[in-house]
Amino acid sequence: MSTTTSRRPPLWAVATISGFFGLLFAYAVWTAVNYLVATVQAAGVAGLSMLTMGWVVWVLAIILPILLFAVAVVLGRRRGLLSLTLFLLTALALVAVFWLDVVAYTTTVPIIG
Repeated sequence: MSTTTSRRPPLWAVATISGFFGLLFAYAVWTAVNYLVATVQAAGVAGLSMLTMGWVVWVLAIILPILLFAVAVVLGRRRGLLSLTLFLLTALALVAVFWLDVVAYTTTVPIIG
């Protein structure tokens, strides 16, 4: 009779790794909210409003880090600490690439009109 026991990582280690990366993801969300508020205020001072594409870009910049963090934690929490760390690191890299795209888009295309 063969029994396989799956060894799960300790909860405190999963929480520590997820918490550390969670702070980095929270910083990305906080920065996106900050830029959204600043853009809306700048448009208001100029007597203009943000275009629809500007709203879409900034809302995606807020939602994407939250979504990717949740997916990485769900996929990596039962696979071991190294897998969890790699999932979170990959998700953070995707957030960084998307953030660079957002910055490039909002500085070259007019989002206030």
